[in-house]
Amino acid sequence: MSATPIDAPHAVRWTRDADLVDRTTFRVPARAAWLVEVGDATALPAVLADPRIQGGELLVIGGGSNLLFAANLEGVALAMRDSAVAVIDEDADRVVVRAGAGRGWHDFVLDTLALGLSGLENLSLIPGTVGAAPIQNIGAYGVEIERHVHAVEAWDRDAGHLVRLDAAACGFAYRDSRFKRERARWIVTAVEFALARTPRLELGYVGIGEELAAMRIESPTPAQVSEAVCRIRRRKLPDPALLGNAGSFFKNPIVPVAQADALLAAHPRLPCFASGMPGMRKLSAAWLIDAAGWKGHRDGDAGVAPGHALVLVNHGGASGAGLLALARRITASVEARFGVALEPEPRIVGAAW
Repeated sequence: MSATPIDAPHAVRWTRDADLVDRTTFRVPARAAWLVEVGDATALPAVLADPRIQGGELLVIGGGSNLLFAANLEGVALAMRDSAVAVIDEDADRVVVRAGAGRGWHDFVLDTLALGLSGLENLSLIPGTVGAAPIQNIGAYGVEIERHVHAVEAWDRDAGHLVRLDAAACGFAYRDSRFKRERARWIVTAVEFALARTPRLELGYVGIGEELAAMRIESPTPAQVSEAVCRIRRRKLPDPALLGNAGSFFKNPIVPVAQADALLAAHPRLPCFASGMPGMRKLSAAWLIDAAGWKGHRDGDAGVAPGHALVLVNHGGASGAGLLALARRITASVEARFGVALEPEPRIVGAAW
């Protein structure tokens, strides 16, 4: 592996035959023909015009918490490194905070709490970067990021310049966005969030109230809600630094009301939620997988976390292909038993789902 030094003032670094194992939370073996790290969006025109990218595959990566490499990347992996955080607008209660795409997501949540702002506390401890967050429209504990995105700054590869898209133009949907649907077009460079000085806490999701009660907190602050969420996540989800994983591997399936009602009649304990879509309901993928007998299952070093059926784990020596094969077996089993098709949350590189 060889790397060029950081180039001032644009901070661009190229690495040949780059090892990506430490750049994904699954920690499966993977390499890229080239890795380019970009510290300033103004360097993107030169980077994208480089012969190493022209005509080849380009994969934009963040913290690697939503990627599964089933094969090596023959093209170029591009990582935005800008991690600057700044308040860019404010009034009596509303504050707009801008963060570079390379900022760690949980670090940014803590930044906003330190500024006395509310809105992102339920999204604490989600792995990954700020730049990846709008792509997946990350969500947890009753909150999705689209609720607080003010605008996304991104390089438009079709137009050849930076654009700023307001939230309505981002095409957000459940674990989806136009950035995800049009992957080849966009490179997210920064995100602006509209947050509140006056807390508007979301405490209705199962587990948060109980955790706050266990902490003996009756009137929580946003920071205390964040701590409650962190405590829950640390108990339920394995630490990627200790056990390779990408968090929830499967989306909660959304099905027609009639199908949901039929499943509830046969399985009264199946959790079912409003989907935000007329005539549709959201089911718990974790419950379906657990009921099909997969929680804690292990095929060699590829397995399902014993504490959470949605989480696939690498016990040390699993390959991406092995984890993908296990995911396919799980989905086939759930569909055969319940008639529900599961879809993966992570992007799969080197293979089709």
